[in-house]
Amino acid sequence: MSLDFVFGLPADDHGNTGILVFVCRLSKLVHLAPVPDTVTGEQAARLFVDGVFRHHGLPETFVSDRVPRFTAAFWQTLFQLLGTRLHMSTAGHPQTDDQTERVNRVLEDTLRSVCATAWSERLPVVEFALNNAVHASTGFTPFYLNGMRHPRVPLTLRGGTESSILSGGEARKALSSQVSDLRPVSLRKQVESFIDTRLNVINRVRDAVAIAQDRQKEYSDKHGRGNVIVFKVGDLVLLDTRNLPLDTVSSVGSNKLKHSFIGPFAVLARHGASYINDLPKSMKTHPTFYVGRLKRYHDPQGSAAPQTPQASREEEDPTSRNENQLLKVLW
Repeated sequence: MSLDFVFGLPADDHGNTGILVFVCRLSKLVHLAPVPDTVTGEQAARLFVDGVFRHHGLPETFVSDRVPRFTAAFWQTLFQLLGTRLHMSTAGHPQTDDQTERVNRVLEDTLRSVCATAWSERLPVVEFALNNAVHASTGFTPFYLNGMRHPRVPLTLRGGTESSILSGGEARKALSSQVSDLRPVSLRKQVESFIDTRLNVINRVRDAVAIAQDRQKEYSDKHGRGNVIVFKVGDLVLLDTRNLPLDTVSSVGSNKLKHSFIGPFAVLARHGASYINDLPKSMKTHPTFYVGRLKRYHDPQGSAAPQTPQASREEEDPTSRNENQLLKVLW
């Protein structure tokens, strides 16, 4: 299962400005929960228990971006107690969590088009629509993959719609005729048929998802992973803002609409193809980024600029104002 947040929505009557998104990595089933922008790890865990665990139990693994919400000690302790592994994806390089990124984009577009203001009131219906739509990578709806059936909708209640794809179509009619025969031999055959169908569907989905992941990897290798620059500790780099929240970018005096890169930031360490950067605490994001989100900083004057302002020259006669000394500082 993957987890992510969508923020920046208009505040609803309860002060919620974001959505917590849970996505099953096999069936693509989606669960959504409105949250405030101050949501904590403890609150997110409770939403998971209330909205996901009670219906499906625990997933084998979680995939999330490495923001403080998911790296808090509460989450780590919770996963240890429940025996669930937490796989971290690199911030700003969401290929390992790409399915949630796609859901986020579809979710934002849907909310924008149908309910730009009262979005939290429509969220259950939007969740239903996402789960009742055929997913491109599996060829099935998440509802069908999760329960081998499609839920009934108003359209299926009208006469002459028994064969509708939303109602399960011919499979539903065949199942209805079989259930009427409750003899032990017939029931055993029905169970075996259901299990065979279920396994065939799961195998088809696994193959389809594997093909989709191969295509995504090929695309990422071609487009998203073109940066093969090697940085050293102490190098100054600029950070791509495309995958950063707006409040993270604005916290360092920038704007996502004005700047494609922010910085410079000093490289602290390297881990494979990712780098730990010296980010200010005001950014409130994990400092590890994939190399494809970084580029080398070149000072316009030809020399590397320091990460933080330093006084390079003091005037021999500093000016005094209100008994406080003023020093001229060169950035």
